[in-house]
Amino acid sequence: MWNPRIIDTDKSLYIAIADAMERDVRNGTLKPGERMPTHRELAEIIGVNVTTITRAYANAEKRGLITGTVGRGTFITADVGIYASMAQPGERNVQAIEMGLVLPLYIKEPDISKTIENLLKTRQLNRYMRYSDPLGLPEHRETGALWVKRFGIEIPKENILICSGAQHALTCILSSFFKSGDKIAAEYLIYPGMKAIAKTLGIKLEPVAMDAEGMLPESLERVCQRSPVKGVYLMPNMQNPTTSVMSLQRKRELSDVILRHGLIMIEDDIYSFSNQKNQQAITPLVPENSVYIAGISKAFYAGLRVAFVAAPKQLLYKIGQAVVNTIWMTPALNVAIACECIRDGSADMIIADKLREAEMRYEKACRILSGYAIQGIPGGFFVWLKLPEEWSGKEFEIAARESGVNVFCADKFAVGGEKAPSAVRISLSGAETMEELVKGLNILKNILLGGYKGYKDRMELETIF
Repeated sequence: MWNPRIIDTDKSLYIAIADAMERDVRNGTLKPGERMPTHRELAEIIGVNVTTITRAYANAEKRGLITGTVGRGTFITADVGIYASMAQPGERNVQAIEMGLVLPLYIKEPDISKTIENLLKTRQLNRYMRYSDPLGLPEHRETGALWVKRFGIEIPKENILICSGAQHALTCILSSFFKSGDKIAAEYLIYPGMKAIAKTLGIKLEPVAMDAEGMLPESLERVCQRSPVKGVYLMPNMQNPTTSVMSLQRKRELSDVILRHGLIMIEDDIYSFSNQKNQQAITPLVPENSVYIAGISKAFYAGLRVAFVAAPKQLLYKIGQAVVNTIWMTPALNVAIACECIRDGSADMIIADKLREAEMRYEKACRILSGYAIQGIPGGFFVWLKLPEEWSGKEFEIAARESGVNVFCADKFAVGGEKAPSAVRISLSGAETMEELVKGLNILKNILLGGYKGYKDRMELETIF
């Protein structure tokens, strides 16, 4: 049980206790997923009243050090010390092979000049240079309705709005329907961008257990019963990071829980286009409770920053106000280019070309890493590698980086206090060429073959010499 032996008594006691907690997290005394003493236990250990501990724990939770779950206790957060964002401002290590970030396979995106030339012929460009409806121009919303139809969502253009990418859509949705202190249920491993936005807005993510198909309905039910959850975040057709795909039966079971508890569902379907066997969204099962995000950035031309959002009107206009409050409107010229790509068929050609490339990359990954617990789907842009027990995800990420390859450990995706599994997400689309990808995969395989002991021995020798 944690006992902070040294506390700075020159500070307010609750701040000093939180500082001691942060110190012991940094020096490794407190580890991710470790259970903390109850308020009363820690008060007795330190010799203060329970109110002081309550304030100390609240301060530590704001710092991201701990998380509390009703009925289970308080734990050191699984991702403590891990930067949630997928990318940091400034220069990245361009020398390393990029297998951390999931990039859109730029090499399969043809020059966009022809599409822009077609737009120039319409002589409407000045129209796109003006302020316009924050929801989007009518013809662009109509194209958005056409885009989401491929995922089983048949709605009129009046139920579509346009955001500047999926990340902007998430920001608008969370700021529209949730306030600081509210809780959203999510799989215990999720897209880090969602974690970063929730943290910025003071929204707490409640972890829900998963299996090979993703979120477990019975676990979501238990979370809803023990805690006042207002929403749920899902990626049902290509979960990031585990690549899990939900069956229709699982989607129906989750929709029952969502309706029973009146949850707002945020369905993030940015990778659905890469899953050719199961693109059916959950949204049609809960049409009045769902906000559906169809980002195009991974599919084609990420620099356009366009995402279509589908929602019932009672939710749509609130999100539209958030668009006004953030950027007023998504630049109409960018949206016009994206819509031209969809309508002239070039978007589908780009996607088909990317999926062929992604399938070849997936085959390479499966062959090179055969014998290890790798999961993914043909056409997917990333795979999930479960590591041998001797490795932790953090240690493997460090070993890979020191060997010239960027990957992301499971800790980066973890929500709540449960210790992250020993696993890493490997991007198949970050490497510019197939040759570079193969080189990176072979480096990772050699690290696995050498084992954790071999890696530590090598590090000790390098330290000595």
